[in-house]
Amino acid sequence: MASERDVRARLQRAGQEHLLRFCAELAPGPRAALLAELGALEPEALSEHCRRAAAACAHPPGPPPDLAARLRPLPPECVGSATRCDPEVRRLWEEEGFRQIALNKVAVLLLAGGQGTRLGVTYPKGMYQVGLPSQKTLYQLQAERIQRVEQLAGQRHGTRCTIPWYIMTSEFTLGPTARFFKEHDFFHLDPNNVIMFEQRMLPAVTFDGRAILEQKDKVAMAPGADCGAKVVEKADPEEPVGVVCQVDGVPQVVEYSEISPETAQLRRPDGSLLYSLGNICNHFFTRDFLQMVSSKFEPLLKPHVAVKKVPYVDEEGNPVKPIKPNGIKMEKFVFDVFQFAKSFVAFEVSREEEFSPLKNAASAARDNPATTRRALLMQHYRWALQAGAHFLDAYGARLPELPSPPSSREPPVICEISPLVSYSGEGLEEYLQGREFRSPLILDENQARALQL
Repeated sequence: MASERDVRARLQRAGQEHLLRFCAELAPGPRAALLAELGALEPEALSEHCRRAAAACAHPPGPPPDLAARLRPLPPECVGSATRCDPEVRRLWEEEGFRQIALNKVAVLLLAGGQGTRLGVTYPKGMYQVGLPSQKTLYQLQAERIQRVEQLAGQRHGTRCTIPWYIMTSEFTLGPTARFFKEHDFFHLDPNNVIMFEQRMLPAVTFDGRAILEQKDKVAMAPGADCGAKVVEKADPEEPVGVVCQVDGVPQVVEYSEISPETAQLRRPDGSLLYSLGNICNHFFTRDFLQMVSSKFEPLLKPHVAVKKVPYVDEEGNPVKPIKPNGIKMEKFVFDVFQFAKSFVAFEVSREEEFSPLKNAASAARDNPATTRRALLMQHYRWALQAGAHFLDAYGARLPELPSPPSSREPPVICEISPLVSYSGEGLEEYLQGREFRSPLILDENQARALQL
């Protein structure tokens, strides 16, 4: 480990020596941790990072003035659709997916660095329960979906296959996430196939280019990341999702905050939105492409500026929680690498089947636990109807089928189907065809086994 003298000299070269102003007050343990954190920062890179952050923040807020002229929709030949394609084509796509899984050529990468603060909780978002009857967490649902798709691929191709699950955490979520998985026996996945790692962090910076000291022994850090694109049709021009499009002729995701309202409102002759491909952060890449990006193009990725409220210590060492934005976090997004793809395709999927974001606390109007829970229960209700199930009211009368009520309404019945029973609605006929059920219907492995008897 570098000595305090060495670290101080490196920080002087970067113009950030203030980060050690409380070093003499610290106990040996916190002092060693601070020196280790600061010693990992290259002086030239730290200086350039702080300079770029301050320069980027100096630009006027809002969309770049020339962005609208550089923006184009993706050409039709680069957009596939799961909802509008021929059923036989969709079947072939699905079969190829299972074949690749059976060949052990597919892995899952989950970006789980968020702390759940917008949800109003102090633990990682993956540990959150949205209120399903089973009380399963988001981590458990994902783990069971991986198990089920491994099983389906293995059955189709007569092999035993594995989907490695890479979980990218932050310094705040690694410990709680690792403990949570151990406490739940990794949800019956092989622990050797669940790989957790921390994302790279960069210092948050003040508006004048000084790295922020969050505590006497800790620098305020922010993540940088790289990683791929399913899309859904935007519900309306103002929906807060990025748009998959072209900028200067190359594929890119432009954040909703970076597009002017006038551009977001543009429509095609048929009345549909011109920029309609909403990014749902469900991406796919080949390993060769990721290796090429990491070895050749990573330095070309331009960070996005996020002006945020960053806790800090004042000159006397007192902790301060700012009431207005005071710092800059430079972020790289997983989809920033699209621009380097030689062949890029956006794949449109059904919003009802694949997208219900969980971003906000229950008090918010959208993207909250209630909207996510309703979306999951409605999906499972549709699967049950398609499999031939019928539902009864409290008096034993058959309820009318309502496969698509408004998303703001509760489902007509409570129906939850475990991912271990069905990944996407497949195979439910043997349990549900022609049967009548009262709400709630909780179809887990035990209930499915009982219905087979």
